Amino acid sequence: MTVRRVVISVAAALTVFAVQPSKAAEPGVKIAVFDFELNDRSAGGGIIALDAIDSENLKMSTEEARRMLAESGRFSIVDARSAADEVIAVGGIQHCNGCEGPLAKKLGADQSMAGIITRVNRTEYTLQILIRNAETGAVVSNVFTCLRMGANYAWPRGVKSLMTNSILAAQSAQ
Repeated sequence: MTVRRVVISVAAALTVFAVQPSKAAEPGVKIAVFDFELNDRSAGGGIIALDAIDSENLKMSTEEARRMLAESGRFSIVDARSAADEVIAVGGIQHCNGCEGPLAKKLGADQSMAGIITRVNRTEYTLQILIRNAETGAVVSNVFTCLRMGANYAWPRGVKSLMTNSILAAQSAQ
């Protein structure tokens, strides 16, 4: 009789733990990552248009940020593509005065992420990644780096560096 009670108790406990969702399995922050943009301030900026290589490297930069956030286990990525028309209508994230926060809220996200790569010249760039609270629009994180002696193929590496050494590092410290 005692062995039977132990088996029943163990089985009941295992059932309770099996049914309870694990907090580690549920990312805590829903984040809308908007497509990264290029701000070309180089001498050729008004002459040389955004080309396919620039576009591809911007896309790879955005995908790198999304991948790293998702793989951290602390974030759930909210698809921001449905807000693309609204972003375009205001001239892009870099010209909308913080519109990414309210847009992220409309998409059901807790936070927004925007990335701006500024071309200084053909081998020097800056990269800024800005995270806002979707509810209040307050800046949660604003990190910045310079990329020198590289080209547009270095943009995803710059994103990886900022994500690893600033954004995700700060999140793990909390």
